[in-house]
Amino acid sequence: MTTSRAPLFLLAPAALILLALVVYPLVRLVVISFQEYGLRAIFTGQAGFAGLTNYTNVLTDGSFWPVILRTVVVTASMVLGTLVIGMAVSQLLTRLGVVMRTVVSVVLVLAWAMPNVASSLVWQWLFQPFYGVLNWLITQLRVFGDHTQDNWASHPAQAYTIVLTLVIWQAVPFVALTLYAAQSQIAPEYYEAGALDGATTWAMYRAITLPALAPTLLLVTILSVIWDFNVFNQIWLLTRGGPEDATLTLGIWTFVKSFVSNAYGQGAAIAVISTAILGVLTSYYIRRLVRSGEEDL
Repeated sequence: MTTSRAPLFLLAPAALILLALVVYPLVRLVVISFQEYGLRAIFTGQAGFAGLTNYTNVLTDGSFWPVILRTVVVTASMVLGTLVIGMAVSQLLTRLGVVMRTVVSVVLVLAWAMPNVASSLVWQWLFQPFYGVLNWLITQLRVFGDHTQDNWASHPAQAYTIVLTLVIWQAVPFVALTLYAAQSQIAPEYYEAGALDGATTWAMYRAITLPALAPTLLLVTILSVIWDFNVFNQIWLLTRGGPEDATLTLGIWTFVKSFVSNAYGQGAAIAVISTAILGVLTSYYIRRLVRSGEEDL
């Protein structure tokens, strides 16, 4: 009996931490989404039951469907860009020598390890009007005229591009290094056999590399969808959801409703809806990942 309970005692600390950091906040979030939770509730500790009012207000808000569509498009763009560039960098690492591969890997790790708040502030400085580095460089070319006063964040397309580029730049190192680690485990005999058969590099990549990387690609895709769907710091620090709501995603909308409008109940409702959407988006990939793991056993 003691032996059978030993694993439970070993798992108990981790289970308690998960309950405190994941389960309780999630349950609390759902509870608040059904309450009239505002500034008064924060100070008094008492919040009335609102039923489905918060959800009704959110679903009938004119911003709801545009924000949903924008969030899906932004997430898809970030994930696709991250995966494509990450796969390219991973393939590049396999072709570099030891010294250059080490240098590139260190640079990737440093870029990935930088806190996103710090990197977002640096990115903001690069695109600042009047004293931004990019505006200064464009002006120094003396081809496009004086662009020192250009405000990149004031144009929807440019603001979207800046945010997209920043998030991809921060996410590529993890994807590239993870895929490279998986790719380095592929036996070289497969490529030697393919070369003897006269297969091109692209043909071997499709027939050998991609199938071998499929489980890892699936994992990084799930993680990328979760991270990019919930991206907040980069968007808030660079554009605050603007201009003209061009970068207003569910994460930003939740923050605005909760901490700008003080409608915490509606903010919680948006967060619950976001969690449900994220669960739907990732459920297919998680099932495939679990299925592939069972097949490997």
